[in-house]
Amino acid sequence: MRIVYVDNNATTRIAPEVYQAMVPFLTGDYFNPSSMYEPAQATKKAVDGARREIARHFGNVDPSEILFTSCATESNNTAIQGTAKANPSRRHVITTAVEHPAVLEVCRELKRSGYDVTFLGIDGDGNLDVSEFIRALRPDTLMVTVMHANNETGVVFPIEQLARLTKETDPSIVFHTDATQSVGKIPIDLAGEYRHVDLLSFSGHKLHAPKGVGALFVRKGTPCRAFMVGGHQEDGRRAGTENVPYIVGLAKALSLCMENHQEEEARIRRLRNRLEKALMERIPYIQVNCRNAPRLPNTSNVSCHYIEGESMLFELSREGICASSGSACTTGSLEPSHVLLALKVPFTAVHGSIRFSLGRYNTEADVDRILEVFPEVVASLRVISPYWDEKTNSPVSDVEERLGKHH
Repeated sequence: MRIVYVDNNATTRIAPEVYQAMVPFLTGDYFNPSSMYEPAQATKKAVDGARREIARHFGNVDPSEILFTSCATESNNTAIQGTAKANPSRRHVITTAVEHPAVLEVCRELKRSGYDVTFLGIDGDGNLDVSEFIRALRPDTLMVTVMHANNETGVVFPIEQLARLTKETDPSIVFHTDATQSVGKIPIDLAGEYRHVDLLSFSGHKLHAPKGVGALFVRKGTPCRAFMVGGHQEDGRRAGTENVPYIVGLAKALSLCMENHQEEEARIRRLRNRLEKALMERIPYIQVNCRNAPRLPNTSNVSCHYIEGESMLFELSREGICASSGSACTTGSLEPSHVLLALKVPFTAVHGSIRFSLGRYNTEADVDRILEVFPEVVASLRVISPYWDEKTNSPVSDVEERLGKHH
């Protein structure tokens, strides 16, 4: 069975060019870049070259501002906890209610430690209220940590504007953004439009590099203590021997993203828009979440009323289609996604959400296959739903009342 992979916001296939760039450092060039002998110097040069390439991707920032980590989760922890350690007199943090757990849980941990944390909400389209953001800034605000693009809905927040407003209010407030979903999809010029951003996190496996490598941009002068200690690597900012082949792979992946970026973005957007349009035409009682907000070109989050996302995922998987659910039930919890709850998705649909996230290797044939299978999956599940009337192909008359008793 041919696999149709549309879960690229979860992870991506390693690009063949990335793999080839990594191979020499998995075989002959295996040396520790911190060693002094001659063969290791070539390995060190590879790491330095990767750092320069990644700095170029972000607007030719100083390569020393790129800190290599193991993943975006480590980058986020370093940014938030490192900033807190470096600024003990400030005890207020601003974030959003829809962050990835790698930020949300760190902020909750700070709250348990006595920090005051403001969790900003979103409107029904997934947008932040900029006026509410401005009102949240305080004299004791330590940092702002707001994601660039949401992993579930694809909504893009105006980070450049929020960072500028933060610095205009108080230059001492540290501004961090988790750009895990946007790096490689949206140009980010940290020397230009995004010059007010102090810290930026991302991960390799979201952009066709391998799992196990990430990076953190740390603008010069930003007070941020080391999160991992025990060695001199990364100028003393992150202990541990550098993961050379993966660092080289990360740089190669970013350079590939820069090639034909506009054409590739337009192609993926066309696939996404075609998919959404056809699903809305073929499936009754379906909604595209956040379709009126600025979104990543590859992400579509749809909610089908009166059925469960987990069941849809199972049926799609049987047909070789790999997607993900907007509901956390796939992780063992019966609670809906915190993002969908913040969106106030109707309770008739909040458990029936699916995320399709397209990527470089998706084709028109993949969209055709989803359109062939998904409407049939929804129809078959509604037949056995207690909230669906098969005769009228519509919800049962008292569905709102019956469902309301459980919410």
